[in-house]
Amino acid sequence: MPFVIVSGLSGSGKSTVLRTLEDAGFFITDNLPPELWGTMHDLVRARGLTRVAVSTDARTRDFLASLESSYERLSRRREDLHVLFLEATAEVLLQRYNLSRREHPLGENLMLDFARERELLAPLRAIADTVIDTTHLSAPELSRRVMTLYRLEQDFTLRLLSFGFKHAPPRDADLVLDVRSLPNPYYDPELRPRSGRQPEVAAYVFQDAPSEAFYGELREFVRSAAERARASGRRGYTVAIGCTGGQHRSVAVTERLRGDLGDLHAEITEHRDMHEPEDL
Repeated sequence: MPFVIVSGLSGSGKSTVLRTLEDAGFFITDNLPPELWGTMHDLVRARGLTRVAVSTDARTRDFLASLESSYERLSRRREDLHVLFLEATAEVLLQRYNLSRREHPLGENLMLDFARERELLAPLRAIADTVIDTTHLSAPELSRRVMTLYRLEQDFTLRLLSFGFKHAPPRDADLVLDVRSLPNPYYDPELRPRSGRQPEVAAYVFQDAPSEAFYGELREFVRSAAERARASGRRGYTVAIGCTGGQHRSVAVTERLRGDLGDLHAEITEHRDMHEPEDL
């Protein structure tokens, strides 16, 4: 896995690239002067880290005089050294700055700053293995380009949790679904003290064709929502399934979803309001 040096014009997408690499397991150091590239290499190697990326750009302008010598020294020690440079047209950079309202590192007139920055970073662009023009790329598109470039696979997890509406829905879920229309085991005295994790309770919840049809529609909706989240670059998506008390129906549905959506790495984070029979 390469030691990646990320550089480029301010507003061209370096933050997106660094976040993408970090999400893929890279150790990230932002705004690192070239003279410290070798030191960082030694530190991460001593700790057994194989995925490393650093960024160097106009913010380190006072240290760029050592760029060529620092690169030559590091390239002799790392055959997998890779320099990625990002750029975009001045017009697009101006639009992005107007949206973010950030100040340019060179801090004078933006259009003049872009021109000065191109000249300042020309030596970095000259040694780049890959140059990406982000003028017409969205952040998700740039992220996917980087994932492809380094042959990375971004892990995705579908997080499931059950809860009871009478205890209030969770505030940190991406999607909250209501399964209170399913048959309720609470009204069966033998099933009331049990939980939706037990087969006989689940059988009661999914006892007829309408219940199976409802579950099938819910499952496909969760799949679609999670797949869209993954396609947008998200690493995880949280779905909360609620019934009245959080003991039977929501638990049974959540458990079944985990099995049916295994290809999305579905995992149950908690059954928030469930009590196992021995606890009652």
